[in-house]
Amino acid sequence: MQADIKDSAGLAAILRGHDAVISSVRFTDSDPVALIDGVRRAGVKRYLVVGGAGSLYVAPGRRLIDQPDFPAQYKEEASQGAVFLDALKQAADLEWTFLSPSALFLPGERTGKFRLGRDELVVGPKGSAISYEDYAIALVDEIESPKHVRARFTVGY
Repeated sequence: MQADIKDSAGLAAILRGHDAVISSVRFTDSDPVALIDGVRRAGVKRYLVVGGAGSLYVAPGRRLIDQPDFPAQYKEEASQGAVFLDALKQAADLEWTFLSPSALFLPGERTGKFRLGRDELVVGPKGSAISYEDYAIALVDEIESPKHVRARFTVGY
């Protein structure tokens, strides 16, 4: 199925009847208001968003995106991700979840061994990383057994 992600009515038409919606569109290419409205109009209560790491905190009051070494080429996308998260926080009528990956989000292997966090960047002995494969496990786990409703969480090694 195809739909314009900025067309709430069109989205609602194809989302209607589903138990959950997973949004994995680039933040710079989307409109959080239209996406959230489309999910609402469809009557789907469970909305999961593939988030970004930029809005995660690295210290009290200090986000990853605000660090001097944050790559300039990712700044706009990360900023729009933070805007999307803020919009979700206003959607009290939806059972939303925003899953932020680690700073490094790359293809790898499925290990099934990772840590979960809330709003702080997960950093392990080798830095902050998660494979696409393990991120997908965390996302499916959240769909099957919701533990972060109306919240953001993160995953990393």
